[in-house]
Amino acid sequence: MDWSRERLADASKVSHRTIVDFERGARAPRAGTLEALRHALEDLGVVFLASGEVKDGGPGVRLKKEG
Repeated sequence: MDWSRERLADASKVSHRTIVDFERGARAPRAGTLEALRHALEDLGVVFLASGEVKDGGPGVRLKKEG
């Protein structure tokens, strides 16, 4: 994606400090924070797949296929 933490913070309306703390494991984000981050990433074309989903290769994170 080549996005900085600052750009993700702007897109998700989540503070830069919260993202840094989440990445380094200093605290667990609240459900609303995770939802905001997820929506920002999905708007970029990221697809989150749950355990048991086999779309595009199975659980994990993917980029949407073009076309």
